[in-house]
Order: sequence, then structure tokens, then C-alpha cells
Amino acid sequence: MPDTSNGTAADGRTRDRVVRLLLELGPSTAVTLSANLGLSPAAIRRHLDAMLTEGVIMTRSARTPGPRGRGRPARVYQLTAVGHAAGPTAYEDLATSALSFLADVAGHAVVAEFAEARAADLERRVKGAVSRADPADRPAALAAAMSAAGYTASASQLPTGIQICQHHCPVQHVAEQFPELCGAETAALSRLLDSHVQRLATIAHGDGVCTTHVPLEARDLQRRDESHDRSVRASSSFAVVGEADPGRPGDPVHPGDPVYPGAPEPPAPPAVSRSSPVGSPTSVPPVSTPPATLTSSEGPAI
Repeated sequence: MPDTSNGTAADGRTRDRVVRLLLELGPSTAVTLSANLGLSPAAIRRHLDAMLTEGVIMTRSARTPGPRGRGRPARVYQLTAVGHAAGPTAYEDLATSALSFLADVAGHAVVAEFAEARAADLERRVKGAVSRADPADRPAALAAAMSAAGYTASASQLPTGIQICQHHCPVQHVAEQFPELCGAETAALSRLLDSHVQRLATIAHGDGVCTTHVPLEARDLQRRDESHDRSVRASSSFAVVGEADPGRPGDPVHPGDPVYPGAPEPPAPPAVSRSSPVGSPTSVPPVSTPPATLTSSEGPAI
């Protein structure tokens, strides 16, 4: 099918219709294609230009019987070998019919079992490449292994985790009717990464790309926050050391300032005299008085 990684899912479906029409009609002009698809000449040419770039179709001059008239000959579009391989096959119709039959006869539980078996097969094919990678590199290793399996996947780092994008879905048309295939695949990705994952978008649902988010574990977020806090504290300590030269004679030192090697000790706080509160009794030193002299009215002093 035509590549839709650079366009929308609607573009991809329109180009699928162009491929089907060229398979039915053979080489056709843009006017013929636009009339059959109900598109304007400008719209059909935009799709044809994109398909030419992808190598899905090619152009040549139309062969007309009899003498050639005046003006430029009409140009026709036809499928290349890549376009023929990208066209719908009987296998897609057969797979859809088979799953529909299973759902009708045995219920959707059997369809879910089939989807899980298919996802387990994909898991077995890519597990070796993923398990050999370091834990931090496993999403990228998974994307590379899935690309080799035909999914054209990529992995990118985000502040809250890693995002895996699949730009191609080998079972898109079948998965449009049976989303169990997407659900089983998501569970397989979770097992491969040994992590909870979130499927944000799927090509089968009409999105331009299948997107899976691998969130950071709580412990990883905690480590990141702790590392950030240590960096902030280290920067603050460096700023304090760089702002002063505490070992230089003459610099004032205040109580509570950090003490650095070679820095003078902060002066001891002055002694606080304890004075008695106003109005409180005070200790008065005893006053020495000379001994009393006894006198007598009738005689000399004794």
C-alpha cells in the first residue's frame, strides 16, 4: 500500500483507491481518475505527485491510434512493480472473511485468541534483539526489530518516557474490522519491554501512525528528580564559595557564616551581664559600724 507516513490516514485511503482503480482500468489520465473518484483535478494531481515520488506509479505519453493531433499528447498514469505489490491482494480479503466466519461461528473470543497467537509470534521474532540490549536501549532495539519485520518503526525520547511510532501496519485493512489485533500487539510490546505501555493512536483507527507511549517508571522519575536536586544544591554551594574569600585577613566574619578551611573562627559573643530588674530587691553589702560605747551618768565611761 502507499506510504502514508508523510500524510494523513485519509490521504492513504485515497491513494489506495487510486491503486485499485489503476488495477481495474489500467493506464489512465488524471481526468479519468478524478472523474471516477469524484475528486477535483487539483486534488487528484496532488495525490498522483505524491505517488510518483514514492515510486508507486509512473507516467508515459498516451498511445493514440491514427495521426497525432496538435498540442501535447495526454499523459497517463500506470502502476510500477512497487505499486502492483502494494495493491490489495486476495489474502487480505481471505483473512478478513476467515475472521468474520470465526466471529460468527465461535464468537469474538476466538478472534481474540487468534490475535494473541499472532502477537506472540511477533514477540518470538523480536525478543532476542530486545533482550540483548541494555534496559534503557530496549525501546530503540524494539523499534529496529519491528522495522525489520515490516512495521517501519522508530523510537524517540520524551520528558515523561519514550514514544514508539509505527509508520506502517501490515494488517491495516484487517485490523480496521478487528481491533483485537491492535490490542494483542500492544500487550506484546508491554511484555517485551517489561513495562506498562499506552497505545495512543493506530493506523487502523484512522490515525496517520501507530503510537505507543512507554512512560518512565516511578523510580526512574524519582532518580531524575533527586539528580536534579543534587545539581541545584551543588550549583548553590559553588556560588557561595565563589562569592567570598573567607581566608583573607580583615574580612568581617559574622556568627552563622559557613566556616571554610583556613577561615578565622567567628568571635565569641560578648558576655551578657545579668542586671537585676528594676524594683527587685538587691543585695546590699554589710556596713561596718564601730562598737557602741557605754556611758554612765554617774561615772566615767567603761
